[in-house]
Amino acid sequence: MMNDLINTVSEKTGLAPEQAQAAVEAVLGLLKQRLPSPVADILTSLVHGGESRAAAVGAEDSGQSGGTALAGEAEALLGNLFGSKKE
Repeated sequence: MMNDLINTVSEKTGLAPEQAQAAVEAVLGLLKQRLPSPVADILTSLVHGGESRAAAVGAEDSGQSGGTALAGEAEALLGNLFGSKKE
């Protein structure tokens, strides 16, 4: 998904791929700093590892009540943010 984000930013802004990559990394870094840790972990998983890994992060989070529900909600929100819809 990271390559998709970089390509989309490059196409829509006219930035060179290297500049688009820097922009995407800056935005993702800011989001990871500002989002709650479980959501930031899911964001990282979605961008770098795919949707199935994001679901696994939520399943592993058994120590927090509602962790799986939070993971599902975050996955759907972030998926919609990045242009994929979960059906």
